[in-house]
Amino acid sequence: MLNVGSLNEGVVLDHIQSGKSMSIYNYLGLDKLDCQVAIIKNARSNKMGRKDIIKIEGSLDLVDLDILGYIDHNITVNIIQDGKIVGKKNLTLPKTVRNILKCKNPRCITSIEQELEQVFILSDTKNEVYRCKYCEEKYSGV
Repeated sequence: MLNVGSLNEGVVLDHIQSGKSMSIYNYLGLDKLDCQVAIIKNARSNKMGRKDIIKIEGSLDLVDLDILGYIDHNITVNIIQDGKIVGKKNLTLPKTVRNILKCKNPRCITSIEQELEQVFILSDTKNEVYRCKYCEEKYSGV
C-alpha cells in the first residue's frame, strides 16, 4: 500500500474524479505556487471505485473555489490544521465564472476587445450550462 505523508497545515482536495487531478492542478495554477503539492492518482475509494486526491501545503486562500466548483462541484475540500481535519467545504456550481472559459463565438466582443474579462453566467443549473455574458454563446465541457 502506498503511504503519502500526512499534512500538518493545508488543504486536501478529495473525491476528485479519477484522471482529473492534472487538469485541476493546471486550472488552479498550483505549478506557480511555492509550496508542496502532492497528487495521488487512481487511489482506491469505497464511494467512487477510483479517485484522485490533491494535497496542498498552505492556506485555503491558495485554492480558487469557483474554479474548483466549475470543474467538479462533487469534490470535497478538507481544511487541515495541526494534522487534523478542522473543516470541510462543499462546493457548488458558481453562478459566474471569470477568465476560466473563453468564448468561441468569433463575433463576440471578447474576440475583438482582448482586454475584456471572459465572463460566463450559469444559465441552466440542472444541465450545468454556462453562457457568455456578452453574446450568450453556450459553453459546454471543461
